[in-house]
Amino acid sequence: MAMPEQTIEFRYDTQLLLDVYADDDVDADDVADDLTDEIREYLIDNIKGDSMVIAGDSGEDEYGNKATVKLHYHTNEPWDVLSYCRTHGEIYDIVVEDMDRQSRDLKG
Repeated sequence: MAMPEQTIEFRYDTQLLLDVYADDDVDADDVADDLTDEIREYLIDNIKGDSMVIAGDSGEDEYGNKATVKLHYHTNEPWDVLSYCRTHGEIYDIVVEDMDRQSRDLKG
């Protein structure tokens, strides 16, 4: 007996990292916490999706103290997620995977 075809409500698995450098007098941990909350609330209120995982942390590199946010979100509007996150800082390690194509074992 054939299995019924699975419908994917939110097609794109959208993942990214976001860096924001903190001013010298600002705690990067606080920036990470605030940014994580702000992004979570914005996405819930404005961009439909599910399976959100978002976490923030702080660190330091040669350019200074920074907040880093990691986001994973299933949505039908990945470009809106990327556009919004870009308004906060530098986004990188961007992955947008079409889960519908994956479920049908399509490559490319």
